Amino acid sequence: MPHHPKLATALPRLVLALLILLACPVTQTSAAVSVEKLPAPGVQPQIVTVPDGTAHLIYLTGEPGSSDIIYRTQRSGESTWSDPLRVNSQPGSAIAIGTIRGPQFALGRNGRVHVAWNGSENAPGKGAPMLYARLNDDGQGFSAQRNLMTATHELDGGGSVAADDAGRVFVVWHGSPAGSHGETNRAVFLAQSTDDGNTFAPERAISPPRTGACGCCGLTAFANARGEAFVLFRAARSMMQRDMVLLGSADHAESFKEALSDPWLVDMCPMSSASLTGSASGAWAAWETAGRIRLARFGDQKASAKARDIGPLTGAKHPRLASNSRGETLVVWTVGTGWQRGGSFAWQVLAATGEPTAEKGERDGIPVWSYATPYARPDGKFVILH
Repeated sequence: MPHHPKLATALPRLVLALLILLACPVTQTSAAVSVEKLPAPGVQPQIVTVPDGTAHLIYLTGEPGSSDIIYRTQRSGESTWSDPLRVNSQPGSAIAIGTIRGPQFALGRNGRVHVAWNGSENAPGKGAPMLYARLNDDGQGFSAQRNLMTATHELDGGGSVAADDAGRVFVVWHGSPAGSHGETNRAVFLAQSTDDGNTFAPERAISPPRTGACGCCGLTAFANARGEAFVLFRAARSMMQRDMVLLGSADHAESFKEALSDPWLVDMCPMSSASLTGSASGAWAAWETAGRIRLARFGDQKASAKARDIGPLTGAKHPRLASNSRGETLVVWTVGTGWQRGGSFAWQVLAATGEPTAEKGERDGIPVWSYATPYARPDGKFVILH
């Protein structure tokens, strides 16, 4: 990767100011958490909210190997969701199996919805495609899905999408370059648009050489208004070394540097997923390591450079994050889920300082191939949807 002097000086200030202090006394908080069911049967919900309080929701329905992506909205103060819109133009072209290959979405300029997902065997073309669709100008439907993979193959773990208010859209996945095979030869690739997803440049590798990528683990991406972009993925530096790696960019995803590496020696693919979110006090990252949930906060402020466990957990997977207007953050994860096995979900609220609060809990209700997702209402209260 070329050397970028500006990035080299910006990242220590913007990104490597990492992480948190979760081994602290419990702090009281004003946050409250409520739990709600999806408006219809489905799995793998994801929610993005906007300043006016409108919640944008996607989830999967149908057969696990040939699913449809459903999009709905709910206005602030209302209790009903809009009528469902199917995102994928080819029926059954999404996949829920494995819990890490389903859709991810982001809101871009003027609130446009961008969705990316791993294609199922029903999707047209050879091999598993990295599919993308965006909400039409009239908001009444989605564009025809398209495959953004042009020079890569062996898509496995789930991809992601991020967007900013300037019309940039970033679709990210990990795969093998042409003529290459094996986890240690995989890389993270980015297909970038500068016109609200109308067109995309061919994908390019953004992970450092010899980092690899854990084949059947998901990744996640996040972009903010300051020109920063982040990608959190599980590496495969060797068949045993499957560190969690945060890539950071300070120049609108033109170049990336490794900003965090959290080690894990394990001789298998853990089929893990991760989460990134923005907050008033910096962005948060959450991931799974050896059945525990790990957290990191990064941004402008100076902080520790070591990630911490959220608590003495076992059997925890699929963390999801949401922050409210007071800077509090809710972490939600599944407990006991696995291959063809549902389970329960648990949560912990963090104060704006990053300290755990007394607001925590656990509840049954996660079906096979699913997880729970949190979001914040305008009044600061949190909702967990499952």
